[in-house]
Amino acid sequence: MADPENDSKVADLGKPRAQGGDETSVESGDNTIIPRGEIDSVYEEKARILNRAIQDIGMGWYQWQLFIVVGFGWASDNLWPIVTSLIFTPIANEFHPSRPPLLTLDQNIGLLAGAMFWGFGCDIFGRKWAFNLTLGTTAVFGMIAASAPSFAAIGVFSALWSFGVGGNLPVDSAIFLEFLPASHQYLLTVLSVDWAIAQLIATLVAWPLLGNLTCQEDTVCNRQDNMGWRYFTIAIGGLTLIMFLIRFLLFTIYESPKYLMGKGRDEDAVRVVHEVARRNGKTSNLTLDDLKACEPEGYVQQFNVSAAMKRRLQDVKFDRVRTLFATRRLALSTGLIMVIWAFIGLGYPLYNAFLPYIQATRGADFGDGSTYLTYRNSLIIATLGIPGALVGGYLVELPRFGRKGTLALSTILTGVFLYASTTALDSQSLLSWNCAFNFTSNVMYAVLYSFTPELFPTPQRGTGNALSATCNRVFGIMAPIVAMFADLKTSAPVYTSGALFIAAGVLVLFLPFESRGKAAL
Repeated sequence: MADPENDSKVADLGKPRAQGGDETSVESGDNTIIPRGEIDSVYEEKARILNRAIQDIGMGWYQWQLFIVVGFGWASDNLWPIVTSLIFTPIANEFHPSRPPLLTLDQNIGLLAGAMFWGFGCDIFGRKWAFNLTLGTTAVFGMIAASAPSFAAIGVFSALWSFGVGGNLPVDSAIFLEFLPASHQYLLTVLSVDWAIAQLIATLVAWPLLGNLTCQEDTVCNRQDNMGWRYFTIAIGGLTLIMFLIRFLLFTIYESPKYLMGKGRDEDAVRVVHEVARRNGKTSNLTLDDLKACEPEGYVQQFNVSAAMKRRLQDVKFDRVRTLFATRRLALSTGLIMVIWAFIGLGYPLYNAFLPYIQATRGADFGDGSTYLTYRNSLIIATLGIPGALVGGYLVELPRFGRKGTLALSTILTGVFLYASTTALDSQSLLSWNCAFNFTSNVMYAVLYSFTPELFPTPQRGTGNALSATCNRVFGIMAPIVAMFADLKTSAPVYTSGALFIAAGVLVLFLPFESRGKAAL
């Protein structure tokens, strides 16, 4: 790897241009999120050249297709935790476990394992296989879960389908960002519309199945009277299988050019850029010489079997993790985003994972806690997620807000609305506060999911995403443990969750980088 002193030798290299490419005010090669000197200079200049090449090709057919299939990962990431949330009460009624929150704990353990395996793995072995296998794993175990004969069995299947779910966003956000022109990076935020639509679909399917085919509380609950949750997991598993088949059979995914370049495969990186240009009906003037010109005299790029194995062993030694803390500002950025993910990882499931249960128990206190009304209210709450994601996509491009301002404001408001929900005196006011909570939390997640991968350079992007997701899942594991010892019928979990959101929102303001209008390296 070259020293930063070589930076000046490669700062003014030629800019490859595409024929017919779109003009844009964003200079993707030079105006980057991470300033010069923070990462390896040879990689940095090659990344700037690839950024310019992608920007000159523009947003075309390949990226729009990728936008659709990457959206499946966003959808799955929200779909299956909601499945666990919605089947929580029917399963507790049928199997009468001594500690029902163990189901959520099993799910979060699977999410943690998936985030670590797929997130770190995609930086070592590539994005392509993980991109397809995450959805396939989720679909298979989700459908098998319908046959679970006991609470322990459904807990195991919940962990297994969550293993696939845990890899969706670390992998999908990396590969989508690395193919996006800098002028269209806001689409990473807009992708959260799929996250919100998934919540709406899940509750639409759940309402008739769980609303009509579920045992009521305090009744003798037999399997034949409680088939709704089984049909529900089959339906959502089948939907996920369709998404997997579309990805695997109908779409050709290329390995990321910047990932290939970071692995020493410059020729393959150039080939992929030209293939994307061809798919978009354009051509690119990028050549291998453009990338080789970034290498200082005497630079030797090893690419053989033994070198590849050595690099992979270095990956296992956490060299990629150390790179994310190499400078003061990188360390501050990485450390803060990990803490923010951790706080949200505990705060969100501590409330949202038990929301149908809270709706039912508090609704019963208000005199209308029937199963039918519980799932009807869940559907109403879910509809607010779609405008939330769209608003997030709009605000991040406004100079007064940007990524940091939008994320800080929406996260703090999410905590405020949770506190406000404790003042509800009837089911309608409780529903209103929960709708507000879902709106702002969807704005928050829309920005968080797009902002996080932008903060990491491509060679360490999967690792950075994995670290953030791992912090999120580790603290998520704590949520059901807290729920076991804090009565869900009281306001204690709500107060804890609200405080965590507000603290996370304040920490966002201290992040050293703002990515609005800048290209990711």
